[in-house]
Amino acid sequence: MQDDKSIVEIIQDEILRRICFLETPPGTQLKEAELAGEFNVSRTPVRDAISRISHLGLVETRNGVGSVVMALSPEAIRQVYAMRLELAPLIGTMSPRTITDEHRRLCDELLEAALVLHGAFDPGRYIEINHRLHGLIADLIGNQSLRAFWWQTYYQAASTWHRLGHALGAEVAEALVSELREVGRALDSGDVAAIGHIQRVHIGYGFARIERHILTGP
Repeated sequence: MQDDKSIVEIIQDEILRRICFLETPPGTQLKEAELAGEFNVSRTPVRDAISRISHLGLVETRNGVGSVVMALSPEAIRQVYAMRLELAPLIGTMSPRTITDEHRRLCDELLEAALVLHGAFDPGRYIEINHRLHGLIADLIGNQSLRAFWWQTYYQAASTWHRLGHALGAEVAEALVSELREVGRALDSGDVAAIGHIQRVHIGYGFARIERHILTGP
């Protein structure tokens, strides 16, 4: 499902994954030498990868400190979610890809995992299922520019949303089960447009929870 990636893209994706999965939380310094050693490369591709991430507002370079993972401001989070709400319906209208049996199989697998999660919530597992669901949705987007924006706004929103998962547990697990069931029905019907509208609805639900529990407090 993925094209061949450059080493810079591989490093970028891994750093973003760690930020989204809360393995590298806000305030963490990204040490170029350590990352270069981990990926067995010079500092140059590491620096390029971090530079790309900085454009998302997730990393800031500070004099005398280096590159530090940042949390988006409340206003930035609101703007990201406003963009995601506008992008979601376009999934079914801008060169959507054909739904395959592999998409259906993956959705069934994720639904089964989410049902287990609902009975015994684990924050790390929740993040993983949510991430894989996003990958499934992104794979249905045929327009490359739309797919790039979809991934970008996902990465910007994910760490905030996943903080909510740690706080709410069963509530977000139940929402994930509901979303996967709706996506599964749309996949079975071959209706990519419906999947876009389902995403818009659940992004809206998620943002309402973020406003209530993170941006404005309990």
